[in-house]
Amino acid sequence: MNPFSSAPLFISLTAQFEPERRNRNALLACIYAFGILVTFLILGTAIIDFFAISIPGIRIAGGLIISVLGFQMLFPKMAAGGSASDPASELEIAFTPLAMPSLAGPGSISVVVTAASQIKSSYPEDYSVIYVGVVAGIAVTVCLAWAILRTAGSMARVLGASGIDALTRIFGFLLVSIGIQFVLTGIRDFFVSTCA
Repeated sequence: MNPFSSAPLFISLTAQFEPERRNRNALLACIYAFGILVTFLILGTAIIDFFAISIPGIRIAGGLIISVLGFQMLFPKMAAGGSASDPASELEIAFTPLAMPSLAGPGSISVVVTAASQIKSSYPEDYSVIYVGVVAGIAVTVCLAWAILRTAGSMARVLGASGIDALTRIFGFLLVSIGIQFVLTGIRDFFVSTCA
């Protein structure tokens, strides 16, 4: 989880929001990210096995979501649906793309799932105690992410409308690049694990 890389995305998506709504989205995104990571810590292996999903599949799906969002930021007039300032899209912004895949993305999910399987195999009798420590670590990380997102909101006033528009397009391009890299990495990992 890298909240510093999520901050520009957060600024771009919430530039037109009132401060109260911006802060609420930051809090909701962090709560959702915490819930996602804890769920994958406890049930990740079972979920992946039940739906026959691989980590490369999660990485590719996250890459596609990020790419679509990047295109919408790069070409805002061509983006279909409601705008970021539409109240009906408030929860959508907090969960996707802020919580997932920005804060709790394929990388952090795969780390949590891998850690869970290693903990259970290495400490079969005391794994629940170690899980509590991992959950506490996730909570600390999410609290730091929340603090960073809260302070990032103040940058919107400094940048102004034209600065936000430029920043949105720049990070739209970067998000498309990141999404495509996620897809390519997922494809590579899939073929490596299949051929191994």
